[in-house]
Amino acid sequence: MNARVLPLRRPNGLRVLDVCCGAGGLSMGYYLAGFDVIGVDIRPQPNYPFPFVQADGIDYTADHGHTFDLVHGSWPCERYATVTRWRGNPDTHPDLIGPGREVMQATGRPWVMENVPETAAAGVLRPDYILCGSQFGLRVRRHRVFETSWHGGGELLPPCWHPRGRHRLMPFEHKDERAYADAMGCTWMTNLEARKAVPPAYTHWIAAQFLALEGRTAA
Repeated sequence: MNARVLPLRRPNGLRVLDVCCGAGGLSMGYYLAGFDVIGVDIRPQPNYPFPFVQADGIDYTADHGHTFDLVHGSWPCERYATVTRWRGNPDTHPDLIGPGREVMQATGRPWVMENVPETAAAGVLRPDYILCGSQFGLRVRRHRVFETSWHGGGELLPPCWHPRGRHRLMPFEHKDERAYADAMGCTWMTNLEARKAVPPAYTHWIAAQFLALEGRTAA
């Protein structure tokens, strides 16, 4: 999919702010659920497929978060993720989950935080939802925890069905990054962007939970 040619969807009239958006995997899920999406990241994101602002996420949320219907934050996970926390002193990696939660709460708007499972194990993120690609029929093993302002609820997905092991891909997938990006539904990304991405299916589903609580129907 060309990043400039977006899939058809039914707009719901709501706006979501995606903070620390990266190349837009989770942004795409909200878009498919009908939201208009604005992405914010401190680094340039040339392949981000929606309107983008390069800015500090905490500052931008404090200044503009109240103007959105939903605020999403994927605050940096390097301090907690098993694959990165070994790299030097933990203080090398900023802990923005607490400050991120505070600034999102201060907007007065509903909010969602996403991060690696290690944040739940450390008691840093409340695991309202724990999602994996295999729950959506994707051939991807990528667990993510979601904490929400509505504390979860709604219909939970079935357990993961992928084999246990360290590999991100299912055994029947080609173990190259291009195939991984395609399997996640993030076909507009580069190989490096795909390594840090999360499948759009996760926030498409999270958005459906939010919309149901609001008495709306997901796209």
